[in-house]
Amino acid sequence: MAAEGEYESILCVKPDVNVYRIPPRASNRSYRAADWKLDAPDWMGRMRITARGKVVFIKLEDKVSGELFAQAPVNEYPGVAVETVSDSSRYFVLRIQDDNGRSAFIGVGFGDRGDAFDFNVALQDHFKWVKQEREISRSAQLGESGPKLDLGFKEGQTITLNIGQGRKRDKPRPQQGSSGFGLLPPPPGGKIAPPPSSNHNTVPQTGGPATGCLLDLDSSNSNTVLQPNPGPDLWGDFSAPTSSVPPSRPQDTANWIQF
Repeated sequence: MAAEGEYESILCVKPDVNVYRIPPRASNRSYRAADWKLDAPDWMGRMRITARGKVVFIKLEDKVSGELFAQAPVNEYPGVAVETVSDSSRYFVLRIQDDNGRSAFIGVGFGDRGDAFDFNVALQDHFKWVKQEREISRSAQLGESGPKLDLGFKEGQTITLNIGQGRKRDKPRPQQGSSGFGLLPPPPGGKIAPPPSSNHNTVPQTGGPATGCLLDLDSSNSNTVLQPNPGPDLWGDFSAPTSSVPPSRPQDTANWIQF
């Protein structure tokens, strides 16, 4: 039953409902509305469906005064508190109870099928919500008491990420012989000339003493000698200093001005 002090909400109201006295059920056979006196209902009024907590109350009230005629507490649906009949979708069997806990079974019916549909949907929606609340509560309890998922790295555990490998693999390699890439073909009818010497620490000599060398940068490679180029002097016309001229060289005194 619902606890005292809980808020009561209205799920559905139907202004026209018929109530019938029904004969006892024969063995396990389902109820049939054809066994009732459908053309002479025993009571007519309105139906108001309310919910207090998880319990639904189907209340049959007077249309004018609102006086309660009977009510049926429902703890689950489908169940013994509300049953359908086998020969119609507009009639149901309710188990009503009084304040002393005594119960009886009555038949109720709607003149319109839409009212019967709304009655059925109101009960289904409420107990669907009750089921979801139970599952959420059960999941919360299991989450607090059950094992927790450990997503941390274990000792010695590593992870490998391949970033950008696909792009490098997809990059096409330049084909040999294509324009702008690869090696140039050898000259026709000749041999490939050897590459020039990459040793930049050579010392040019002109036959003079070692003191006249301007590019003696590396004494460890002094055995490499470049022959003088007979072409034009790229450094300009430099005159050797007087002190570097050997004394044994003959001098033409006619071209010198005497001081």
